[in-house]
Order: sequence, then C-alpha cells, then structure tokens
Amino acid sequence: MPIGYLVPVLLVACCTSASLSPARRPPRLGRLSFRMSVLVNEQPFALLLVLGAITALALADGDVETTGGRVALVLAVLTSLGLVLVARRGLRAAPTLDHALVDGLRAGPGTVTNQGLPWARILLAPFAVRRRDVERLADLPYGGVGDNGVGGDGGGAASHDSRGREHRLDVYRPRARPADGPTLVYFHGGGYVSGRKELEARAMLSRLASRGWVCVSANYGLRPTTNFPGHLVDAKRVLAWVREHGAAYGADSSRVLVAGSSAGAHLASLAALTPRNPRFQPGFEDADTSVAGAVCLYGYFGEYYGSGRDREVESAPDAYLHPAAPPFLVVHGDQDTLVPVEGARQFVADLREVSTSPVVYAELPGAQHGFDLFHSVRFDAVVTAVEAFADRVLAARGRAPEVPVERREER
Repeated sequence: MPIGYLVPVLLVACCTSASLSPARRPPRLGRLSFRMSVLVNEQPFALLLVLGAITALALADGDVETTGGRVALVLAVLTSLGLVLVARRGLRAAPTLDHALVDGLRAGPGTVTNQGLPWARILLAPFAVRRRDVERLADLPYGGVGDNGVGGDGGGAASHDSRGREHRLDVYRPRARPADGPTLVYFHGGGYVSGRKELEARAMLSRLASRGWVCVSANYGLRPTTNFPGHLVDAKRVLAWVREHGAAYGADSSRVLVAGSSAGAHLASLAALTPRNPRFQPGFEDADTSVAGAVCLYGYFGEYYGSGRDREVESAPDAYLHPAAPPFLVVHGDQDTLVPVEGARQFVADLREVSTSPVVYAELPGAQHGFDLFHSVRFDAVVTAVEAFADRVLAARGRAPEVPVERREER
C-alpha cells in the first residue's frame, strides 16, 4: 500500500469535495467545510500542481502498480477534475462583478474582465501580499476608551488601559508619498471575538496603495473586553483619526471609503449608515465620520449576537437605513457556510428600497467565506471591482445628497 501517495491524494480529495459541495448544517460542519476548503477554493491551481507532482513521483517509483496505488491514481484523476471545476467557478467572478457594476452603477461592460489579472502573482506568489512600492506604517495609536481618539503628535493618543493594543492601526501608502490620495478604512473580521488588522484583505490594501491610495487597517475592541456599541465607537474613532491626521500620511480626508470583511463588514456598514451620530461618538460628537461609500465583503448584517451588549441600542444595519445612505458595494459567496448568503441578499434588498444612492451587489459563484486572505483569481477580480466602484463613487461625490446627523428611519 503506497501510503506516501494515497494519504496526500485523499487529503486533497476531501478538501476538494468540501469546496464543491460544502456542508452547511449543523454549524460545526459548516465551520469544518470552511477550514477544509479555504485554500482549495482560492488556489486550485496550486493543488493541481501538487497532485501532478506527487503522481509523477508515484509513477516513477512504481507505486501505482499495486491495487492501492491504482486506487490512489483514479482518485487523483477525479480530484483533478474537481479542481478544474473549482477553478472555473473562480474565473466566473470577473463577469459576475462586471454585471453587478453595470447593473448598480451603469458602468461600462468589461470593467473587470478587460483589466486582466496578475497571473504571475496568483500562480507563483499568492501569499506575497506586500509590494515593494508600498510602505506600511504599523501600530499607530488612534485612541481608545477614555480619550478623544486624537492627539497632537500626528498619530493619535494611545489608550492607557489594558486594551491599548487593540486601538492601533496600520497605514499603507505609496513609497513615493504623493499627497491627497483617496482613503480606504478597513476593518477585519472574526465575529467580534478574534481577528487582527494584519490578516484579511492585505492584497487589496497593498494594491490600492500602489495605485495612489492611502489605506488604513485598524484593530478595534473585541469581546469580552468590549461589547456593542463599543466596537462601533472604536470604528468611529478610526474615522475621526483619519479626518484629523490623514493628511500627515498623504490622505485626502474628504475622499474616504469604509470597508470590512465578515464582522468587519457589519461594522463598516453601521459606520457608513450612522455618520455623526452622537450616540456612537461619545466625547468626539463634532467629528466628521461620514464616508463616500462602503464595501462589504462576505458580511454579516444581522443583530449583534454577543452577550452583555446594550439592548436599548439597535445593532443590525437594517435599523439605520435612510435615503441619504452612501453607495454600497456588497460582495458575497453563494457557498458561504459561516455567514449564509441569504443575509446579504436581504440587506441589499432592504437598502435598495430606502437608499437613493447606488447599491452594487455581486454574488460570487462557488465562493466561500474568507476569500480575501491572499491572491486568487476571485479576489483579484474583487479588488478590481472595488477600485472601479470607488472611482465612480468619488467622481460623483459632488452630487451626493446631504448626509443626516441622526438616523431618519426606524425599521
């Protein structure tokens, strides 16, 4: 029995099966499906290469001459076909995003598909998410509980409590340091209990920074030390920091978009829908926390599910919809087993009923949760769509309606 050939083939086969047909229930199996498929779903080419290499080695060593070896060979062929299907689903992301941009922004056809993909990075260096022409200024303090979130040193005042490390942000900017770059503020996922600013979406932050953007990726308070609305207050402090100190890092603080993944998308959508709301800006009520647009990747849009939160404060983005909501780009996978796609569909439908701004929704075929961890056909297409969305939104910024101070509608 060629164990050295059969075991890796079986492992790749199981992960490929989880990618093609993920289990959704019970939730424990859904989480397992995500963990098994996250690499296969975004890097099927790498797994095809692995299968080809170990199969060639097995053939050279004569391992396929046994019954077990022949079984492993058949399984490897079937798994390769499955990986081809996974890759084809990834390639459908670009036309899906094109259709969404045309539908939501009346953008020209081919916005994403005509841009081309960075195939060298996708195939040869998918985990190399940093760029030589981009510098990262790490762990800048933006303030926490007990201060006003801004300081006179250009970097914000750090909290002196035990949570000070949570109130840090990274700035990604071009090494050439041009002034007045458009700004993207990004919040990580993790269900409000885990996660960090250096994990998701780094390929997007670096790519945008290489094209003149200033990108901010921020930590925020997590449970159990923080509960809702404390997370949102932290997000507002980040936006206030950008308004006051962004120019020192080359940012144009009048052109700010907010983005997030998973729980970070929940946070980004709430921040976008509640500009200057004093309830969420204690001690810095006069700070401008409005944004030009919001980008939500595989987001959760329901009620905050943590214990200990303030039950008198609405926590679902739907509760803060209003006609002057900024433009939204919502991207979700139709195979998401951690945050089912139905929640994104409902949020988009509700937002479109109320908002007078564009709402772009792209449902990616075959996409799971966490598709923004590294370079892939799917995520690089998403980044191109984000850039196209931002360009359109910022170009139309002068025609945007006035943003309310308080929410105008209760749902």
